[in-house]
Amino acid sequence: MHRKTFSLKKHLLLLLLLTAFLSACEQPEKQYVYSIFAFGTLIDVTLYSADKDQADKAFEQLQKDFDHYHQQWSPWTDGDLAQLNKKLAETIPGQGTAITVPAHLVPIIKTSMRLSEQSDNYYNPAIGKLINLWQFHRSQEADIQPPKDSLIQALVEQKPQMSDLSFNSQNQLINNNPAISLNFGAFAKGYAIALEIKQLKKLGIHNAVINAGGDLSVIGQHEDRAWNIGIRHPRSNEILASIEIKNNESVFTSGDYERLYYYQGKRYHHILDPRTGYPTKDAQSVTVIHPDAGLADAAATALFVAGSKQWKKIAKKLGLEYVMLIDGNGDIHMTAAMQARIKFLHKSPASHIFVTEDL
Repeated sequence: MHRKTFSLKKHLLLLLLLTAFLSACEQPEKQYVYSIFAFGTLIDVTLYSADKDQADKAFEQLQKDFDHYHQQWSPWTDGDLAQLNKKLAETIPGQGTAITVPAHLVPIIKTSMRLSEQSDNYYNPAIGKLINLWQFHRSQEADIQPPKDSLIQALVEQKPQMSDLSFNSQNQLINNNPAISLNFGAFAKGYAIALEIKQLKKLGIHNAVINAGGDLSVIGQHEDRAWNIGIRHPRSNEILASIEIKNNESVFTSGDYERLYYYQGKRYHHILDPRTGYPTKDAQSVTVIHPDAGLADAAATALFVAGSKQWKKIAKKLGLEYVMLIDGNGDIHMTAAMQARIKFLHKSPASHIFVTEDL
């Protein structure tokens, strides 16, 4: 029996590589950096062309906000989302009991309902029970192993989807499927970053980057040049490619290397296909660039699950322009718009590139 967990050292190395790419060689005259741990990752906030008072005020506010998001939006705490999931589990089929939802959760749920529909349910935060069953939050523990197939199929057969939810005229949530448990792990980080970018702008900060383990949003520019960031190679710690990010853009990547473990010689990663209940097999990573960080976050996961055969259809429905998908064979699929912006640094000579002209 062989078990192997994803090393935190690799995660930290990725952060260092991305930070090196983001920083460039010259340091600006005024640069303030602050780190926050939330959503299971280190979030680095870098401000440029701001004064110390602005930076101190911004960092204090962002720390408070991210602490709130982490507590209230996580299914693993005793916060508001966890309490909501308890009420969803008490739903009696066919009765559609109305549940009062904390105001800060309403836009997350409503936006997720829309994105789930647009992505043909490839983005499906209603599968929280399935995610709990796999326990990838314990991926570094020695005794981790896949759940029994019978338990997986029992949940899959109940088909929890965001379309099982609706809101009444009082903004109360109506649930028609007790199998639903909400987990916004594929959206909350991007949504939170989008909120904090708006917060920075309110505070008069116009040049900044919020970098959450390589997923990031930027405003303004880095001194007199645009931001240039690195995209990790999904099968090594090298930087696969670099790309220039413009003002008010976000770049998010979903990869099968983020949380994984080996059990009896087989590799299991954390991105699950709602249709099968098992980790997907047709992609290694997906990178999306979009002005909306929340959409970019959810879309990267949806396209990852859709895989090399369906990603173009879903990208079109989501209105995406910049997409790159690396399939299970290491071949690269991308939009023509993405190809025009990306510069490959460590692409395998054996990898083929497939470019779609339009979506």
